[in-house]
This record gives sequence, C-alpha cells and structure tokens, in this order.
Amino acid sequence: MKKKVYIDGQSGTTGLQIYERIGAREDLELLRIDEDKRHDIEERRKFLNNADIVFLCLPDAGAVEAVSLIENPEVRVIDASTAHRTDPNWVYGFPELSKEQRQAIRESKRIANPGCHATGMISVTAPLVRMGILPKDYPVTCFSLTGYSGGGKKMIADYEADGRADQLSAPGIYGLTLKHKHIPEMTKMTGLTQPPVFLPVVDDYYKGMASTIMLQNRLLNGQPSAKEICRRLQEYYGEEHFVTVLPFEEARGTLYANTLAGTNRLEIAVCGNEEQTTITALFDNLGKGASGAAVQNMNILLGLDETIGLE
Repeated sequence: MKKKVYIDGQSGTTGLQIYERIGAREDLELLRIDEDKRHDIEERRKFLNNADIVFLCLPDAGAVEAVSLIENPEVRVIDASTAHRTDPNWVYGFPELSKEQRQAIRESKRIANPGCHATGMISVTAPLVRMGILPKDYPVTCFSLTGYSGGGKKMIADYEADGRADQLSAPGIYGLTLKHKHIPEMTKMTGLTQPPVFLPVVDDYYKGMASTIMLQNRLLNGQPSAKEICRRLQEYYGEEHFVTVLPFEEARGTLYANTLAGTNRLEIAVCGNEEQTTITALFDNLGKGASGAAVQNMNILLGLDETIGLE
C-alpha cells in the first residue's frame, strides 16, 4: 500500500524541492491541498491527519500551529523549520552523526530537519568533540558561504531581478549580531559548552554551501596535525553513503561552494599543516541542507533505502 505524504507549505522553496524529489515516486501518494484552501485551518487539519508522513515547510509559528492540528497518533512529522530543532521531544534529523542517531530517527514520529548552515558546521565539529579531539570548551568559529536560494522566494527574486542592486554582485556578510537562528542547534548537537562565533555569507550564485571551521592545533587534545584530523574523520564517516571525507592530498587549491549543487552529498575537506587546520563541509543548501535531508529522513522512517529519490 502506498504511503500518503502531505507537504504543508508546498509552495515554498523547500516544499517545491521536496515535491521534485518525491512527486514521481510510485511508492508514495502525494496529497495536494487546493491552492485557495492552503490557509484554511480546517482543510489543513484534514490533510495533516490523513497522511502517513507530513513535511512542514513553514515559518516557525506556522510549524507549531500545524503540529497542534495533528490528532492522529500515527502521523509522522518531518519539520523543516527552526521551531523544534532543540526540543527534547523531537529527534534531530542528521542520521550520519551516529548509529544511535539513525536508529532514533527510524523509531521517532517527530523529526526536526537540520538547518542548512547547521548541517555544515555540525558535520565537521560534532565528530571531533565525540572523538575527544576538540575540547568542549574550545572557542569555535565558523564561516559559512551559501547561494542565495537559501534566503527563500524574496531573496531569489531580489538576486534575479532586472536592474538589481549593484551590491548583490558581491558577497554579503550577515548575521552580524552573532545570534543567527541556527546557533542553538549547532551548540546542542556538537556538544560545545559555549555557542560558536558564527558568520554566514551569501553570494551571487543559486545554490551550494561551504561551511568552514578554523582550528589552532596546539589547543586540541593530543595536538594532532591536519593530516591526522583528516584520517580520524575518514574513520568516523567511513561507512556513510552521503557524507564522505576527501583524501588529505586532494584538498588542495581552491574549494568551490557550488561543487555539490544538485546532489544530496556532503564532502568534507581538511586542509592545513602541523600547527593549524581548516575543515570545510561542501554540500547543496537545498539538498543535504534542506529538502534532500528531509527526503532521506522520510526514507529512514519508512524503512527504505536512504538513497531512493536522491541519486
């Protein structure tokens, strides 16, 4: 029997990308609310309670409201908003963190899909903390470059408009209050005792992300070299399909943030020397950073091969 799937917020960037990835699948029945009723609470309630899997692609307040409308205890929810990412009653949807994380996702009915910037920062930081290399009180800094699609429909329209503002041709540094909405999940899921200093940057290309942390090796436990850190990360992610660590010798020259655009892959590049190390996660902000991750989590919930619809 086909599983019924409903996307609440189907007209947004993430919702449309999820639909692209699952719309043609024969094992799923995609429930589609009439466009003129997508803000009708009672009509939404019917769809939310009639589905096996619900994707929430809404602002935080809308996601909280949607969850409150679900009365059917069998409905499983994957929330792409920020609303539930640090909620202890929800499982964080990053299966590659550990076997236990993947199993928790498989058994849960409430999955909080990771934020795009958070996906990059957590992927390179959490393993180092868990392996005892990075002290939990290390003053982590993260620089994260993204394509403009991560800003949603308005930002996309601004960047693609005729006669757009000249400054949009250059990188835009934002989040200057250092209170970006992804920081709480970064702190919780890495195990750091202090929030990282996090600086996001948007640039004039559609999609793709490069999130980088920079480390002083003398402050790490055991004072490992960059090459040793690379080896340890390769061991950590050795059995994963979507997350891989490049051989140390290959991480040379220039890294391009749009390298993995259009995929659900995340590649980690470790660079540096004996004294200093940079670790960069390359991935698609709309793929592994959003809709691709959501579909991967759905596949896990359904007991399917994680790669279905994502290759």
